[in-house]
Amino acid sequence: MNAQTAATPASNPRVERFFKLIDRIAELRGRNVPTIVNLTTLRSLPAGTFGRAWADFLDQHGLSPLTTGSRRKQLHDGIHILTGYGSDSIGEAEVQAFLLGTKFSSTNLLIGLGLLRLLYQQLPQNQNLKFSQMPWERLKQAYQRGQRSRLEPDTWQPEQLWQLPLAQVQALFGLEAQPSSN
Repeated sequence: MNAQTAATPASNPRVERFFKLIDRIAELRGRNVPTIVNLTTLRSLPAGTFGRAWADFLDQHGLSPLTTGSRRKQLHDGIHILTGYGSDSIGEAEVQAFLLGTKFSSTNLLIGLGLLRLLYQQLPQNQNLKFSQMPWERLKQAYQRGQRSRLEPDTWQPEQLWQLPLAQVQALFGLEAQPSSN
């Protein structure tokens, strides 16, 4: 979930608090970094490049880049670009499952579980969706895709790859293009 999503009036106050908590933890651990993603720079890149796809994703969803906190948090939207997972609740849960597959982290597990809870709470009351009807297969596939990938989420440097074609960057990390789910 993007920081701007958390800032919009229709957003869930829990999501906003969650982002503030993530930033506070990063600050306490000394992991805050200067802003990495410059939207103006990304918009100036040629169509079809990884960086331009990043800017287009943000623009299409009315989002702003994540500009505070840890490197990993600020690069979150890049994972959406590489994987093709949407920015809706299920897409966010898929990103967390994918990241959990790339490198098991209790943080990603907790974020993923929190997103599943939000997803369940956002469903219309009349759907009566049962726990067993959650999108487990999609999350399993995202997790397995993360396991097969060559992405190291803590050390990758997308700023070195923004000018490359998106398909080339996806191939570099062993990620075949996925149709966008949002």
